[in-house]
Amino acid sequence: MYLPLPQEPRVLFVYFVSVLAALCVVAVLGAVLLNFLTARVTGEVAERRNSPVATGSMMGFFIGYYLLIHQQVGVVHLPDLHWYIACTLVGMPAVLLGTVVNIQGRLRLGKNWANQATIYQEQTLVQEGVYRWVRHPLYASLIWIFLGAAIVYHNWAALLATLLIFIPMMRYRAGLEEKLLAERFPEYAEYQRNVGQFFPKLRQRRTNDQL
Repeated sequence: MYLPLPQEPRVLFVYFVSVLAALCVVAVLGAVLLNFLTARVTGEVAERRNSPVATGSMMGFFIGYYLLIHQQVGVVHLPDLHWYIACTLVGMPAVLLGTVVNIQGRLRLGKNWANQATIYQEQTLVQEGVYRWVRHPLYASLIWIFLGAAIVYHNWAALLATLLIFIPMMRYRAGLEEKLLAERFPEYAEYQRNVGQFFPKLRQRRTNDQL
């Protein structure tokens, strides 16, 4: 048996967009699971600051966000297929880019990753790869994904939830990590000046590590 594809053009278009979005979600969740499986042990921790903003609370936001989309809470009904295509062309690149950056960031971060704001005994300051463009590519990419999906699904409630809840969550968590990193690495202040937190700076100065 197989599930027949919808034939009406708008429904068919939404179907394929939803499949693509679902694949992105699965890819990111798989990368998160890999982080947990390969995380360092507690004995290697030099300093840790627990935060309510961690994987659990992020998953809680994702579930709420998904329900807004799935239940069409805050959805704006578009008049025809052209509007659906326009929203997809604006939002889906952000979702796809966010997925790639999230996975690349996790791979580049490697064993420096932690569920809580943590400095390990053998911590390294990662400035290569996607970290050349944003200081927190894992958080930045999730912001891009949520913003892009809100546009794809033309849902103002999901957009507001991202702007008013998720971005402040990420700023709080990133702030904790940056305090630890600044205390551990004297060069982190220069890195902060050169590289944007969640979005690339329009003009980034090249540091010696980036030459």
